[in-house]
Amino acid sequence: MESLKRRAGLAAAVCAATLATAPAAFAQTAPVLEGGKTAPVFGYADAVRERVFIESPYDSDKNGVKDVIAVDIKRPKATNEGLKAPVIMDPSPYYSTLGRGNESQLKRDFDGDGLLDLWPLFYDNYFVPRGYAVVLMDMIGTNNSTGCPTVHDESDNLSAKVVIDWLNGRTKGVDSGGNEVKATWHNGKSGLIGKSYDGTLANAVAASGVEGLSTIVPISAIASYYDYTRTNGVIQRDNNYLAYLADLVTNPDRRAYCKPVFDALSAADGDDTGDYSDFWAVRDYLKDLDKVKASVFITHGVQDENVRADHFSKWWYGLKERGVPRKLWILRQGHIDPFDNRRAVWVDTIHRWFDHWLYGVQNGIMNEPAVDIETKADVWEQHTDWPIPGTQMTDVFLQSNGAAGQTLGAFSGGADAATTFRDNNLSENSYLNLNSNATQQGQKRMFLSPPLKQPLRLSGTAIVDLQASLSKTQSNLTAFIVDYGPSRQTTRTSDGDANTTTRTCWGESVPDDSACFLEISKPQIDVTQWRVTKGMMDSSNRNSLRVPEPVTIGEKTRFSWPLLPEDFTFAAGHRVGIVIGANHSGYQTTNGMTQADVTIDTRLSKIQLPIVGGYSAAVQAGLFGEAVEQPVGGTVPATLSLSLGAAATFEPFIPGLPKDYTAGTTAKVISTAGDAKLSVSEPGHLTNGAFSLAEPLRVEFSRAAWTGPVSNESVDVAFKQLIKATDPLRTGTYSKTLTFTLSTTNP
Repeated sequence: MESLKRRAGLAAAVCAATLATAPAAFAQTAPVLEGGKTAPVFGYADAVRERVFIESPYDSDKNGVKDVIAVDIKRPKATNEGLKAPVIMDPSPYYSTLGRGNESQLKRDFDGDGLLDLWPLFYDNYFVPRGYAVVLMDMIGTNNSTGCPTVHDESDNLSAKVVIDWLNGRTKGVDSGGNEVKATWHNGKSGLIGKSYDGTLANAVAASGVEGLSTIVPISAIASYYDYTRTNGVIQRDNNYLAYLADLVTNPDRRAYCKPVFDALSAADGDDTGDYSDFWAVRDYLKDLDKVKASVFITHGVQDENVRADHFSKWWYGLKERGVPRKLWILRQGHIDPFDNRRAVWVDTIHRWFDHWLYGVQNGIMNEPAVDIETKADVWEQHTDWPIPGTQMTDVFLQSNGAAGQTLGAFSGGADAATTFRDNNLSENSYLNLNSNATQQGQKRMFLSPPLKQPLRLSGTAIVDLQASLSKTQSNLTAFIVDYGPSRQTTRTSDGDANTTTRTCWGESVPDDSACFLEISKPQIDVTQWRVTKGMMDSSNRNSLRVPEPVTIGEKTRFSWPLLPEDFTFAAGHRVGIVIGANHSGYQTTNGMTQADVTIDTRLSKIQLPIVGGYSAAVQAGLFGEAVEQPVGGTVPATLSLSLGAAATFEPFIPGLPKDYTAGTTAKVISTAGDAKLSVSEPGHLTNGAFSLAEPLRVEFSRAAWTGPVSNESVDVAFKQLIKATDPLRTGTYSKTLTFTLSTTNP
C-alpha cells in the first residue's frame, strides 16, 4: 500500500480507475508527481525504441516522389499499457554530420537492427523515465530521410509539422517493412526543442500555427534567415552560404545527387545585392508571428557571433506584442546551450516548463519572473520582462567640439556643425582603439562621455539616427557602443566556454547511451575596452530592404538602424563610447563602396539608448558631463471656475401637439483640483405665473466628472421638456432659474 500511496499525485484519478481491474503487478499508466515535478517512475532500459517513416507533401529533390521523413522514437514501455505520453522532439539536420551538443554526438545504430542505440543529448535519458516520449527527427534530405536540404525553404521548415500531423493521426507513417504505424500512445501535445538550426526549425513550425504543438524551446535560434546572412542590407555571409550549408548537412554519399538543388539555392540567394526578396520571405518567421499559438521559452547568448542576438530580440518583441506566453534566458556567452552554461538550473527549469505545457502540471512556472539575465559569469538576475521594466529610450546626441573632440550631449549642440571621416574598412580593434594613430583617427569618429559617476545600465536595442552626407552613391555604415575602463569579461573566443574533465549525469544510462556529459568552464579575460554592441547598414537600404536607393552625393540624408540588443552595465569611472565608421571587415563579408567620405551633422545626429531609468539615470550617472541642478518652478492658485453660455430657450410649445422639446447651452470648466464634479439644482417644473408644466424639466451634461485638473473644457448642457397632447398650456412664457455648481472633494 505504501507504493500505491506514493504513486498518487497527478495520476490519482487514473490510478483509482485502473486499480479496480488491474492484475497483481500494477502497470503505471500515468505520470507521478514528486516535489511538484514528474518523477522517474518509468523504465529507461526497457523503453520502446522505434523508427517511423512519414511521407511528406514535399518533393525537395524534384524526382517526382514525395520526400519521406525518418523519426526515431523512444517512449516508456508503459505507453504500450495505457500511458498517454506527450512528445519532446528535437528536429535536426545534423544527426549524421556535425552531431549535436557540446560533444558533437551522432545518432548511432551499433548492432545494425535499424534502431538507435546512441541517442544524442540528454533528453531521452532524463525525460523518458518521467513519462515522456522523445523524438529525434531527421530533417528532409538528411540522415535517414529522403530528399535534399533546402536551408529553411518550406520542406525544411515544416518537416517537423508533418511529424506532428502524424502524431495526431492526420497523416500516415510506416515502419521499415511498410506496415502502418500509429501513435496511439500520444496524448496530443508536443514540444519542440533544439539549438541553432534545430531551434530555427522549432520557430518555423510554431509560425505555421500547427495544431498539436504546445510549446517550443528555441536555443540560439534564427528568427529570419535574411537577418542571419545579411544585416540591414549588408552581406554577412556570401559565397552562396545556403548552398554551402546544405551540402555540409547532407550525407556525403548524397551530395553529388543533391547538387542541382544546391545550385538552385545559389542562383536565387541574391548575393550580388544583399536585398530582401521572396526567396528570403519564406525563410522569415517574423512575418508569421500572428500564427504562433504555442508558448515559447527562448534562450540566447548576447555574445553569439553565429546567430546574433537580434534574432531572439525580434522574436521576443513580436511575441510580447501578441500576448504569446513566453519565457527568456539571456546568457553572457556565445552560441551556447544553457545545458553547458547553468546546467542544474536549466534542467530543472525545462523539466517544469514541459511538465506545465505538456502534462498540464500547475507548478507555478508561469507565475515566476519571466526573464533570467546573466549579468556576468554565473551571476544571474530575474526580472518580470525584458527590456527591464523602467527602461526608456533616451536621445544621446553626437556632438563635435573642435579641439575638445567628440562628446555625448543631452541636447543638440556642440561647437562644430559637422565632422568628416574617410572609410578605410577598419577592423573592430582599430575602430575601438582609443590610441589609434592620426591616420586611423581620420577613418572613424569616436564620441565619448566623461568618466561616469554612477553605474549606467542598458537593456534592449539601441538605435542609431545619423544625419550625414556621402561622397559616393553608396557606403556601408557601422556603429559600436564601447565600454572604456578595466573589467573582467567572459571571452568571446570559442563562444566563451571550455571543456573540463568532470562529467555530471542527467537521467538514466545504458551501456550504449550514457546520461553523463562534460561540464564546461567560462574562461574570463581582463580588458580595458569592451565592445558592448554593434550594428551595420547598407546606405542603399535605408528606406527599404527590397528596393535599394543610391544616395545623392553630398546631400544630407537620414540613416537609421538598430544595433544588436544588449543588457550591460557600465561601471562608475568608465567612459561610454559611440564609434561611427563605414565598412567593417569584422562584420561584413562583402564591402560596400570604399573610401567614401562620411560627413556627420553633429547638431542633428544622435543615438537612442535603452537606459534603465531613462534620461534621469543618464544625468545622474554623468553621461553628459557635470550636471548642476537648478530648481525652477511656479505656483498654481486653487481655482474652480464655471461659466455658462447664452440662456437656453425652447422653441414655442404648441398646444395639443405631443413633442419632446430640446434646448441647449454650454458650460466652460476650469479646475486645478484633484477631482471635480458638475451638478445642477433640482430642475422642477417650468412655470408661467401661477401655472406650471405637467412634466418636469430635464437637464443632461455631456460630461459631469473629472479625475484631475482641467482647463477651459467645454461641456454641452442639454435641456429637455416633454409636452403631451393633453397638457394644458397658458399663453405666455414658461421659465425657471437653475443653479449650476462646480465642486471638488480634493482641492
